[in-house]
Amino acid sequence: MKTNLIRTGIASLAILAAAGSALAQTAWVLPSAYPPANYHVENLNQFASDVDTATSGQLKITVHPNASLFKAPEIKRAVQTGQAQAGEVLMSLHENENPIFGIDVIPFLATSFEQSKKLWEVSKPAVEKALDEQGLKLLYTTPWPPQGIYTKKDVNSVADLEGLKWRAYNVGTSRIAELVGAQPVTVQAAELPQALATGVVDGLMTSSATGVDSKIWESLTHYYDTQAWIPKNVIFVNKEAFDALDPAVQTAVTEAAAAAETRGWALAAEKTSAYMETLKSNGMQVVTPSEELKTGLSEVGAKLTEDWLAKAGDEGKAVVDSYNKM
Repeated sequence: MKTNLIRTGIASLAILAAAGSALAQTAWVLPSAYPPANYHVENLNQFASDVDTATSGQLKITVHPNASLFKAPEIKRAVQTGQAQAGEVLMSLHENENPIFGIDVIPFLATSFEQSKKLWEVSKPAVEKALDEQGLKLLYTTPWPPQGIYTKKDVNSVADLEGLKWRAYNVGTSRIAELVGAQPVTVQAAELPQALATGVVDGLMTSSATGVDSKIWESLTHYYDTQAWIPKNVIFVNKEAFDALDPAVQTAVTEAAAAAETRGWALAAEKTSAYMETLKSNGMQVVTPSEELKTGLSEVGAKLTEDWLAKAGDEGKAVVDSYNKM
């Protein structure tokens, strides 16, 4: 009898321990708008794996790529409202909420990874503050390759862009369409292949990465390497979800995020040349823009910079001034 009681007690303790372990485990979902093979998503998966390892499984993060859980414009709101605990979005997608989210897509302000990194250093406090006010905690950022123009015709000046059905994905790309006389069509990354295949879009400004992701050579023929800007994705977490974690788990998340940011910037630089070669190998004409096209785009860039500074006010001007002094 005594032996049976001891065995029963041990079994009960084992059940309680297992239940305690299960209760201690936290599960997060992290939606992204990009395909599984994209380096942003690969980086997200590594981040989730690093957190899992560092917390001994106490925090499990499941990445949902390709807008499978929420469409790109919905992700940020989903995290704010707790429908998802964390998320990844193109920062400039939300410029209409706060101009600071569009600072990295001011044309020709920061056109190299080195310049983009400096711009991020001076703009990060303002971005963190804006996210914090919306109930979000910034985890890390990862840049895209420089932006160029895709068409299926020769483009020697901005006048040649007139009339194109121009893919727009943020305030800046919509404004470019207006200034060059193109027709803006809002299309997010996950919807781009279909939009290209059906002729909804026949011109756009985006990265070599998105060109490869969407197999853009199946619909368009020319890529003009304008290197107009280097947009960034921001990865953030719901503040309440983060604050609910044990301090040790919080530290693991922030350390994994720091590693992901370093890795992501290195990946972007490394992948850019590979993406360009993929475009060429699939028949895309990769073209250096003419002087006339450069001049026209610079004039468009100057107008967009003027527009952005007017919206961003003193805070935006201070950030740009700080960047220009670096």
